[in-house]
Amino acid sequence: MLDPQAKALLQLMVDRGVPPVNTLPPKEARDFYVLRKSLTQPDPPAMSHVHDHLPALGGVQVPVREYRPLGATTNQVLPALVYYHGGGWVIGNIETHDVLCRQLSNASGCAVFSVDYRLAPEHVFPAAYDDALAAFNWVVAQATTLHIDPRRVAVGGDSAGGNLAAAVCLGSKDADLKPAFQLLIYPATLMYPDTPSYHANGEGYGLTAAAMHWFMDHYLPTREHANDWRASPLKAPSHAGLAPALVLTAGYDPLKDEGYLYADALSAAGGVAEYVCFERQIHGFITMGRIMREALSGVEVCAQALRRYLAS
Repeated sequence: MLDPQAKALLQLMVDRGVPPVNTLPPKEARDFYVLRKSLTQPDPPAMSHVHDHLPALGGVQVPVREYRPLGATTNQVLPALVYYHGGGWVIGNIETHDVLCRQLSNASGCAVFSVDYRLAPEHVFPAAYDDALAAFNWVVAQATTLHIDPRRVAVGGDSAGGNLAAAVCLGSKDADLKPAFQLLIYPATLMYPDTPSYHANGEGYGLTAAAMHWFMDHYLPTREHANDWRASPLKAPSHAGLAPALVLTAGYDPLKDEGYLYADALSAAGGVAEYVCFERQIHGFITMGRIMREALSGVEVCAQALRRYLAS
């Protein structure tokens, strides 16, 4: 059964005539996404330290926001999470996921580094992936200055951000210092998927199949790029040797099956993968703690995994 609070939100969107994202130009879709977050997200919790960095990554300045949890001193060495926001590679930014990053940092005891990677269609694939990988490498390289443990740095993200986190793990599997853990929240692991959940949940539950096609069409220069593992991590030739993962999905999400399939691929390759599905939920629920109680449970599940896998 669909969670009653999710059902009420979907009905409210219908009643208020909220336009589908795929009917808007990217600029308007971004503005609307920022406006909408204040209606569904909790108030931002206090932190011990928040600081905005602007590193030059591969010749591109990419904003990175650092969060340190309550109770942590500025020079205390912490484990870290490099986080990539959702939004279909087209919308979303540091601000839309500020509350979630604060929640994850406080609940896990990790420093969190939120990456404002370049968006499509102004910057098509692989720009977002390039920024995501460069940001992870920058955090690890600056570990001493940032007061983090370079051997306890995770990557994570939701939706498109989960896609980028999975791809960063694949792209850095042979590096000296690679991600210690991957937190994949309803990740997109296939471009233009043809899964049962994509068809069963592709209309009427917030994120639609039409919206996903709108996102992917903006992100990929051509349909052929859908076969590149940097865009579709499930299509990587091997999933062996990757960091342990928590894959979290939602039961009424068109992306549910590709998250499940990715957890299976990691397990089949001999890796460690935990899979948790919030069966009553919709895509995007974890940022909606103001109106959905299960969002807070989702954050805690993620934080517990970070604590376990990044323990010293």
